[in-house]
Amino acid sequence: MMATPADFKDFALGFSLSERIIKTPEEIENISVVDDKKGVIVNITIPEERHIELIKRRRGMTGWTGCGLCGVESLEDAVPELPAPVKDNLRIAPQAVYSAFDNLHPHQPEKQATGAVHAAAWCHPDGGIIIVREDVGRHNALDKLIGAMYLKAMNFQDGFCLITSRCSYEMLQKTAQAGIPLLAAISAPTALAVEMAETAGVTLIALARKEHFTVFTHGHRITEDEQGEKQ
Repeated sequence: MMATPADFKDFALGFSLSERIIKTPEEIENISVVDDKKGVIVNITIPEERHIELIKRRRGMTGWTGCGLCGVESLEDAVPELPAPVKDNLRIAPQAVYSAFDNLHPHQPEKQATGAVHAAAWCHPDGGIIIVREDVGRHNALDKLIGAMYLKAMNFQDGFCLITSRCSYEMLQKTAQAGIPLLAAISAPTALAVEMAETAGVTLIALARKEHFTVFTHGHRITEDEQGEKQ
């Protein structure tokens, strides 16, 4: 993997879950991190039946920072079947999204140091930022966030995810796989991401700015503002 060398266990668990290598966190039998002269080796032990399924999928798991399709050899694996639509009672006011974006920068030390990494944040329904993970790859940042949330036994229906990148369909797929009901992206979504969000029951917000965003799917989770209008 081409990734920022931090939060290895979060990454290993989040990637294994979001890429359907395992079905539950408990299936990870062991994670070990070994420093190497040219990088870091993360060894993950999974049940034999999961390993057999992975071999059948015939995916080379090499990944780069800009693509979530690396190693995929079939259209079925490129666009896998999504889990059942997310069911929740989440409601978010527009101001919560604005607040989360406004307050994200202090939680991005790597971005402040380099200006060149993405962030994925887990936010309280009121917009308060709870966990942030950073990485040079947008997919990796989201995987790290998902892994960190699992390790902390957090409720994936009790808030929303904020990403500082465009929303490609792989980002939506990972969000749906984790059961997150709302994804907010600072940049634009792809057409396939919008289609998948509609199917998966995920509220997709994108093109978020200081006082404006666009709701692409499932707008019922966005409450009305003080003027009685959705954004």
